[in-house]
Amino acid sequence: MAMKESGIEWVGLIPDTWSVIPNKYVMHKEKNLCKKWTGEEVMSLTMNGVIVRDLQNPTGKMPATFDGYQYIEDGDLLMCLFDIDVTPRCVGKVTYDGVTSPAYSNFKVHDNASRDYFYYYYLMVDNTKELLHLAKNLRHSFTEEQLGQLKVPMPPLSEQKVIADYLDETCSQIDEIIAEAKKSIDEYKELKQSVIFEAVTKGLDKDVEMKNSEVEGMGFIPKKWSVVRFMKVNYVRARLGWKGLKAEEYVDVGYPFLAAYHIVNNHLCWESLNCITKERYDESPEIKLSIGDLVLVKDGAGIGKCARIDEMPLGEATVNSSLSVITPNKLLDYRYEYYYFMSPLFQNIIARLKNGMGVPHLTQESMKDIYLPLPSKKEQRAIADYLDNKVVELDSLITEKESLINDLEAYKKSMIYEVVTGKRRVV
Repeated sequence: MAMKESGIEWVGLIPDTWSVIPNKYVMHKEKNLCKKWTGEEVMSLTMNGVIVRDLQNPTGKMPATFDGYQYIEDGDLLMCLFDIDVTPRCVGKVTYDGVTSPAYSNFKVHDNASRDYFYYYYLMVDNTKELLHLAKNLRHSFTEEQLGQLKVPMPPLSEQKVIADYLDETCSQIDEIIAEAKKSIDEYKELKQSVIFEAVTKGLDKDVEMKNSEVEGMGFIPKKWSVVRFMKVNYVRARLGWKGLKAEEYVDVGYPFLAAYHIVNNHLCWESLNCITKERYDESPEIKLSIGDLVLVKDGAGIGKCARIDEMPLGEATVNSSLSVITPNKLLDYRYEYYYFMSPLFQNIIARLKNGMGVPHLTQESMKDIYLPLPSKKEQRAIADYLDNKVVELDSLITEKESLINDLEAYKKSMIYEVVTGKRRVV
């Protein structure tokens, strides 16, 4: 197959039977505004394409009215040409008649072109944000005139249709595998939550006699267990001011500084920690961490995330005001309490805080009304040992599926690039 240079930096070589023309000869913008909305389907551009919005159970921002929206039709190509640096998806094909935000740019594809081929072409461009370096203004926007001047590859129309059909079928197969993998991940996560809940509230002996805990959400617990107030068995530290060294001395020593974003998948990412700077120490009370402590996010969107201190690879560290440091007393094994924090029993408390108004906060006052089941210390250790193994096993399965999804997504992007640029022939 003879190839030639396309002259398009993100395309490279194309078959020598293809031409290269400005995009304005492929499509044109058309904006037909709806003066009065009369119940037409309302569409949005998402990572899953152009979808019909569920107006009965809306998600995201909702306008006061759909008057002034623009009409779009099955066969159009919808593009977002602003904020292209942060917009997850900038192109989608319209498969229903309806209305959508006038902020989008709607294009009618000419008779010499396949809408579906150019959808995949611009999807390839969007995957790597190739237009970003051409968007010079603060909103990283791109005008329709600029888009019209862009050169695009132009296979023969019959070949465009074959390419689009091939990608429809192949991408659909890949997406089915990805959907199954995501379903498996959700099932593993549900199983993980169930395993943790059962272990921290029921123990490991399935034949033990049970009693009603009389605590909402906790249900029945083994008869020999007790129920204790959280604050009775924990020392909670947050915003207590500097102790020992003065703030300036912590800056000079270069103590690691923990924040909520350093907790990923309930593990502390020590390698990503920052050292305290003079600009930061005044909001970061010194709370000396020790092995056996628990770190809990108490404010904001990440509230409820937790990590346990099994080791101190960077020596002493301090935390910022978004974190509480919890030191269990001698009645508690810190690993057992760590799994209590991960359990639906505790996370449901957090969910109720999130459903309140404003920024959610887990205060020491609110912690007074939290209860936890208390087995013997020996049984706590056995439960923690069991969950350490079981959770690692389930996390490994989740990671395996996530890796498969990442590989498939990367393969799909690579395949689309190769096919829409003619480097892989499918005709």
